[in-house]
Amino acid sequence: MRQRLSPDLFSIPVDDIRKGVYSDSYFLRTQEILNKDNHHPRVLMQIFQRQHAVLCGIDEAIAIVKKCALNPENIKIQALYDGDEIQPWETVMTIEGDLADFSHLETVYLGVLSRSTKIASNVRNVVRSACSKPVLFFPSRFDHYAVQALDGYAAYIGGVYGVSTAANGIYWGGKALGTIPHALIATYGGNTLQATLAFDNHIDPSINRVALVDFDNDCVSTSLAVARELGDKLWAVRLDTADNLIDKSVIPYMGTFKPTGVCAQLVRNVRSALDEHGYGHVKIMVSGGFTAERIRDFEAANVPADIYAVGSSLFNGSINFTADIVMLDGHPCSKVGRSYQPNLRLEIV
Repeated sequence: MRQRLSPDLFSIPVDDIRKGVYSDSYFLRTQEILNKDNHHPRVLMQIFQRQHAVLCGIDEAIAIVKKCALNPENIKIQALYDGDEIQPWETVMTIEGDLADFSHLETVYLGVLSRSTKIASNVRNVVRSACSKPVLFFPSRFDHYAVQALDGYAAYIGGVYGVSTAANGIYWGGKALGTIPHALIATYGGNTLQATLAFDNHIDPSINRVALVDFDNDCVSTSLAVARELGDKLWAVRLDTADNLIDKSVIPYMGTFKPTGVCAQLVRNVRSALDEHGYGHVKIMVSGGFTAERIRDFEAANVPADIYAVGSSLFNGSINFTADIVMLDGHPCSKVGRSYQPNLRLEIV
């Protein structure tokens, strides 16, 4: 039997959720009406979305119901698992009980499912595009810090190789990975070699040595300079050329392709230079505006990138979950077009 994350693992603001702080007001008014009218039929709530996707957020949604519902002992939950691949309109979860006990939770658990499933699905798409090469989850700087733990877990469900912050790994035990930032190089007067040597001198030897080599917009020369100094200790170089710049090594090849940023020709130039000078062991990490489509193009063209660090594109798009009552006191009752869709894959929680 597959394992779920314990409800106690999640940092849930139980009191505020019970008070309805995070709930759409009409769900709170629904709860008020049902209680004041002493109207308490037993309903079955069905939850679904409309895309092919990788489900995530189920364990947190379960935790929200169990911790924040009124009389949770009277509520029955059935659900799929985080990581399940789901079809459009497939029922991913049902909640059965007195709606007055959990009406205030709909906004909260739908939001959790929508965000986490979007990220897990985007990551899975990128991972598949990368053809088994490692993908690093590096978008945390593009969103509020409070969502890092759940985003990192969704990325893990999607199949990411590594994450960039400690919070990203809280729920699954992942360790933060990272290279040298441009800021460190700048403090050494723009000298990439000095900054990389400082990293090597002071950071735990078990951490891979990855040199960021685009500070001077001359990735080939900088890569070779660092490789000569670090030798076998250099694990990889990272190319992060801005999309409005053309690396010096690419200029002679211009004419038939977009030459800006981390283009295919730049990666090939760095790979050829490293190999020619005896540094074939050094991997090439690429970053800066990578998407699933761009990675697929790289892989189709056999561009010699070894690792993809992907950022803001992993937050793109939307996946929207919906919850509908489909049964009332054991009998069908639903909005037109939203009838009960039993799913034999659901398991009782």
